Amino acid sequence: MSSTDRLLDVRNLKMHFPYHGKSPSGKRLVRAVDDVSLWLAPSETLGLVGESGCGKSTLARAVARLYRPTAGQILFQGQDLAPLEGEPLRQARRHIQMVFQDPYSSLNPRMTVEKIVSEPLRNFERNGGQADYRTQVEELLATVGLQRSALRQYPHEFSGGQRQRIGIARALALRPALLVADEPLSALDVSIQAQIVKLFRDLQQQFRLSCLFISHDLSAVSVLAHRVAVMYLGEIVESAAAAALFSRPQHPYTEALLSAVPVPDPAIERKRKRIVLSGDVPSPVSRPSGCPFHPRCPYAFDRCRVEKPPLREYTPGFWTSCHLLEEPARTPRPGSA
Repeated sequence: MSSTDRLLDVRNLKMHFPYHGKSPSGKRLVRAVDDVSLWLAPSETLGLVGESGCGKSTLARAVARLYRPTAGQILFQGQDLAPLEGEPLRQARRHIQMVFQDPYSSLNPRMTVEKIVSEPLRNFERNGGQADYRTQVEELLATVGLQRSALRQYPHEFSGGQRQRIGIARALALRPALLVADEPLSALDVSIQAQIVKLFRDLQQQFRLSCLFISHDLSAVSVLAHRVAVMYLGEIVESAAAAALFSRPQHPYTEALLSAVPVPDPAIERKRKRIVLSGDVPSPVSRPSGCPFHPRCPYAFDRCRVEKPPLREYTPGFWTSCHLLEEPARTPRPGSA
């Protein structure tokens, strides 16, 4: 796809924070997001996966311009959001809305549902009257599966799944072009997660939304996402169409993540190969040399320890950062089984 046809085009994005503790390397920066590039087409869902602490939420907040990036570009509908401030930034934000991880703390407990959902309308569409706002809120609540009676209730009167629906209704109020969903399932019961996944799928089709969907739940990502990007230690290590990535991962880290997803058939589950990674994710303050994944990679060799692999399209549609794909004879290739 041409870069001019992309709704979102993130280029070499960096998000660094000051580090106030002691660092063995003497560096004083937490490189939470380090030179990330990704893109999103209109009406497309991009799943972003990776372990806790890999920088997914920081990337999401930078894309929504809740953080000002340290470096790089965030091209949204052709406009670079990274340097914007003041009113131009406020106006750009109306087209990018977020659904947060915790559906309770993201809602003001002192406001009724009507006020919560209508707040974006009041902030950006000041010509509307009370009756007009209420009509729009009623329509939004019906869209996410809530009754009109919820208008005068407060967040504490709802279940976790219902509160997440309220957050989604608020995010849809301005009819955004891009929805950034930051772990919207992790605080919910498993049975409720399935309902919210179905809601996201229906909304994407109904409003033709583009969505950056961040989740630990790879099963949910496989249902919702058209493409998937895998993040490790602040970097994208693999990106591909969802069906291709889930069926034949190229990067060892992706292979390990997918091996942890349970299979509903007990016979297959007992025989299935699992990959247990040793150690923890390295600190973003003191990053390893070479490939950031090499301290935990079961296939690592000398080159991995000294030379960082670039993110390249080794296979059509597969962008992977791994030296193994240049030297396939050295070790078993990930996903070859």
